[in-house]
Amino acid sequence: MAVEPEHAAVNGRKKPQRPQRTHREVADELRARIRSGVLRPGQRMPTQAQLAAEFGVERQAVRGALRILQSEHLLTNVSKGAPATVADRADRAPAGPAAPPQPTTVALAPRIASAFEAEHVEIDAVCLTAVSLTLAIGEPLRQIYAGRLKPAKVDVRVLLPSRSIDLAFPVPVGGRQGDGDPVHERWLAQRNAQGQVLRHNLLALRATHGIDVRVSFRALPFTPPVKLYLLNNTEALFAYYTVTRSEAQIGEESLPTYDAQGVRSMLFAFERGDGLRDTAFVEQSHLWFNALWETISSELELTD
Repeated sequence: MAVEPEHAAVNGRKKPQRPQRTHREVADELRARIRSGVLRPGQRMPTQAQLAAEFGVERQAVRGALRILQSEHLLTNVSKGAPATVADRADRAPAGPAAPPQPTTVALAPRIASAFEAEHVEIDAVCLTAVSLTLAIGEPLRQIYAGRLKPAKVDVRVLLPSRSIDLAFPVPVGGRQGDGDPVHERWLAQRNAQGQVLRHNLLALRATHGIDVRVSFRALPFTPPVKLYLLNNTEALFAYYTVTRSEAQIGEESLPTYDAQGVRSMLFAFERGDGLRDTAFVEQSHLWFNALWETISSELELTD
């Protein structure tokens, strides 16, 4: 199983011109690399000049990004001189009531990786396409193949919208025209493809590592307005799908749509044992998920 890195390493080559990013966007990118393990504890960062060239920004923006990550205790030795160093425990995502909400691309992967340290891994998810979950599973899979993790059992349950319902989003801005709906068909193809990749990559662990793996999908009769990830019955990660107007490129045509960017949704983390409110949220989230799974959801086939 190979997961394409979202960001290539700095190699001195010029990159295509793109809109200049803010220091906060640079910080988000670097934070994601630290959380996912691309940049590991104790590793020296690229120089400020290299980062400025990679992101196409001024060094001032790079310094601002590094100061943000230093304030979050992800970097040490941040100065105008030598490159900064990734902090010793920077790969551990903050948990509990003090943990700030973070974008799904930043927060989900390290929490999934931590969940895979358990002997029996249990992951339940309610989402629109499973894109974020499939990407986040990549890091613990790499660690398993590298011999750093070996759970005995993995159970994954995913609730996704049914193909037969009228989705609330994504939808064309002007509504469906005629019998065909290219926006719905594109969502369905993405849902099926992501689910198939997720299932294939996890089930492969049976043959390669002798891990007892079960992956199940069921269909919801509605469009989930939120996404929820439940990890090992101890954590609940919750985010709103915020619908915005955007342009969908389908074939040669650009269609205005109402859609939500799930990978950018801000995840709020709740952990059992971190106070009565967090514990109650985790417990109620499990009750809610199980009720949907056992009652109004139906069998889901990841086929065209």
